[in-house]
Amino acid sequence: MASRSPPVPRPDRAGPQADGFARVLIVDDSVVARAVIARLIDASDRFSVVGAVGTAQAALEFLGRATVEFILLDIEMPGVDGLTALPDLIAAGQGAKVLIVSSSADDGAAASVQALALGAAETLIKPSAGALSGRFGAALVGKLERLCEHPALMPPAIVVRPPAAAPAPVPSAQPVPRPAPTTHRTRAASDDYDIVAIGASTGGIHALSQVFRELPVGFRLPIVITQHLPASFMPYFAAQIALLAGRPCDVATDRLRVRPGRIIVAPGDAHLKCVALGEDGAAFRLTHELAASGCMPSVDPMLASIAEVYGARMIAIILSGMGRDGAEGARRVRDRGGCVIAQDQKSSVVWGMPGAVAAAGVADAVLPPDAIGRLIATRRRP
Repeated sequence: MASRSPPVPRPDRAGPQADGFARVLIVDDSVVARAVIARLIDASDRFSVVGAVGTAQAALEFLGRATVEFILLDIEMPGVDGLTALPDLIAAGQGAKVLIVSSSADDGAAASVQALALGAAETLIKPSAGALSGRFGAALVGKLERLCEHPALMPPAIVVRPPAAAPAPVPSAQPVPRPAPTTHRTRAASDDYDIVAIGASTGGIHALSQVFRELPVGFRLPIVITQHLPASFMPYFAAQIALLAGRPCDVATDRLRVRPGRIIVAPGDAHLKCVALGEDGAAFRLTHELAASGCMPSVDPMLASIAEVYGARMIAIILSGMGRDGAEGARRVRDRGGCVIAQDQKSSVVWGMPGAVAAAGVADAVLPPDAIGRLIATRRRP
């Protein structure tokens, strides 16, 4: 296969994004891969490769003199590998989204979930040099296009309101008054809810890591997570979450009991729902019906079912992700007197899911992940 010299910053496309092209930096030690990937990207009508380098150090130097919207990063490179360099590249990129493009990025591979936890926006397996075209090119450009989705549903500001107040005005959304709590239990100021439910998609794993970093060792409430990932990712995802949170984390199985001190994640091929067991507490059920969001697993049925069981004794968190999954479930939580928190736009890789919740007027607060973690730790409403 013929190759060309790696592209260098072009004056017409290396400055501010005035020409409509999103700028891309390729970081890959293979000259052939850099050339072919550059050609695939430049053939699109939305993206332009403004730089291609072979090492992480060269990428940092490039980012010191140019800005980009996307960084395509290989994992296996000489010197500093991609995973080790990822946090520094994210910092140097000043908002650039990192897409891992590597032969090590298999579905379910430990490296893939680790990269997402470190802040990568997406992963894509890189085929052999002879297959760097066709379907791979379409998949690559498609992932970049989806990462460009930024529904501007409300200003990227932190919004916090007391639960008794009317919702802050949000464009195209009607204020929704908070109903009276439906629980018959008496609330204590320091014991405001009994379960945490979290929904997330693209960018959510990194946000989860920031949330868990703020939880104290003694935090014992059960935490339930629906994260959009293929089923093959789930075993390592659960292991990664256990490591981040410092507490046991299991992939849900049918009829698993809700227990204090544990984290439960939805499997990649079933919805996770909660059912009451009377005096015996609650348990999880796995279902496979079509969800309105089209997602499997979907955040909506998880939130709605937990709201039916726990009512005002739950807190729902919607983190970074594409689409609207979680918006209807969050409304059910709100209707049952529960608390709803959405991640803010500035810290989100894609402000689709949390943005939809904020626009619907059902969020009690819109916060960055670290602030969400601190709020959860207090067990108080915002």
